[in-house]
Amino acid sequence: MVSLTARLPRRGRGFWYSVAIDLLWPFVVVFVRMRMAGGANVPREGKVLLASNHLSFADPVTLTAFTLASGRVPRYLAKASLWKVPVLGWVMSGGRHIPVDRGTARAGRALDAARTSLDDDQCVIVYPEGTFTSDPDGWPMRGKNGVARLALETRTPVVPVAQWGTQRLLPPDGFVPRPWTKVHVVAGAPVDLSDLYGLETTKQVLDEATGRIMAAITTLLVGVRELPHPGKP
Repeated sequence: MVSLTARLPRRGRGFWYSVAIDLLWPFVVVFVRMRMAGGANVPREGKVLLASNHLSFADPVTLTAFTLASGRVPRYLAKASLWKVPVLGWVMSGGRHIPVDRGTARAGRALDAARTSLDDDQCVIVYPEGTFTSDPDGWPMRGKNGVARLALETRTPVVPVAQWGTQRLLPPDGFVPRPWTKVHVVAGAPVDLSDLYGLETTKQVLDEATGRIMAAITTLLVGVRELPHPGKP
């Protein structure tokens, strides 16, 4: 992690996003036992969607560290209320992240903004579950179809990512991080959706694409945890 510091991409961060990264990176280096793998699966240029499981408020910090270490500056689809938080709102706006007005008629605008980012060859991060998993054992839930729609309509590669340990680093109901927690972040090969390109984006097609994405994330998590998924033989 220390050796990567000088090589982190800086172009395109925006001032406040860059400040936040520069403040949090040393914390991650010193206090988080990061174990990263699969960075070569993240393309160094061009549009890409990173689809990750979601366990904790710490997820964006460790996933940003992983994405930067892989040579990309991430843009997040995130709940719009974050833009109203003092200082954090500057980070979200300056970093060109994408607000999602959950449960409103404006929610669809987030997909339009995400398409614009992808047209600009950005790396966009999505949590397909839309919230922290409610599974008591931490396995991913069923994903929502937004990432599948984006991927199919823009023909953007989807790189699955699994994180584990962030729920201990900062529990969902906690406020103070637990230092020296081991966190794994691993990316897999892009999910093959090529046979679905050009098809009408019906619910059946979107469900199929979403299922493949979530299956890829879950398979990575099985490898990290070295435990069988309870839904699989």
